[in-house]
Amino acid sequence: MIAFSTCWNSGRHTAGDEMLREIKGELGFDLIELGHGIRISLIPGIQKMFDAGEIRFSSLHNFCPLPVEVMVASPDCFRFSAAYPEERERAVRQTFQTIDFAERLGAPFVVLHLGEVNMQPITDPLIDLAKTGKYLSRKYVDLKVKAVQKREKIGPNYLQRVKDCLRRIIERAALKNIRLGVESRRGYEEIPTEREFPALLDEMNSPQIGYWHDFGHVQIKENLAFLDHAEWLGAIGPRTFGCHVQDCIWPAQDHQPPFAGDVDLEKLVPLLPANCLFVWEMSPRITADKIRQSVQVWKQRFGE
Repeated sequence: MIAFSTCWNSGRHTAGDEMLREIKGELGFDLIELGHGIRISLIPGIQKMFDAGEIRFSSLHNFCPLPVEVMVASPDCFRFSAAYPEERERAVRQTFQTIDFAERLGAPFVVLHLGEVNMQPITDPLIDLAKTGKYLSRKYVDLKVKAVQKREKIGPNYLQRVKDCLRRIIERAALKNIRLGVESRRGYEEIPTEREFPALLDEMNSPQIGYWHDFGHVQIKENLAFLDHAEWLGAIGPRTFGCHVQDCIWPAQDHQPPFAGDVDLEKLVPLLPANCLFVWEMSPRITADKIRQSVQVWKQRFGE
């Protein structure tokens, strides 16, 4: 099943119904994910389209709608991993609102970012080194090894805060019959790493929570030599609820149309469950023509 995320056009619309009509009319999708850029001002038009039966929703990306004081897409504006209890509580409360909104719109999934470890950022510096011909140089390797050592040392405290928040969120999701997809992240600093993922899902031990695969994010991690994309997806695939479909041009130009970059979709897609949800998550810079072409190729190779 394929759907389309509003991250492509939410920033350029002031009315929710116009935003949804562009996706339906220009691209042919009537199954839509509300992305993490949905301002409260867009909600009346979204509700109007849903009530009229013109659109269906596959998923909502936390936080949806955005907090009132946040005017641009910002899925990490409040973090479950934060040191301050007030921020963690705000993150949980905003997630409750997303879950409630998902129930109201008949969307079965909410996609979550879980936070990050407070450490010197490593992902973007490694990308910069790769771009300047220093991929796997001594400087590159030293930087990466030190970052991994730091992450492994301090990560458990941040992960524990996330777990404490997740238990409350899972309880709310169960009441509303909503499933939570924990998204694979682009940054090594973010939570969880792929090494942490299986144990986190095991500890939560709930049918409400599973994995949400982002093809672009994981490809970046493969490009930076953190993991093997196919090996990881082969291991986590059975626990996957859905995916953000995007391609990636080496080393880290993601949110590209499928088949425009280096992601080996023919190898990877069969590793996912037959009932997996595939959500196109495109950069606003991608033209409608290029998106339509990628959808046509996808349907030829993988069906609807």
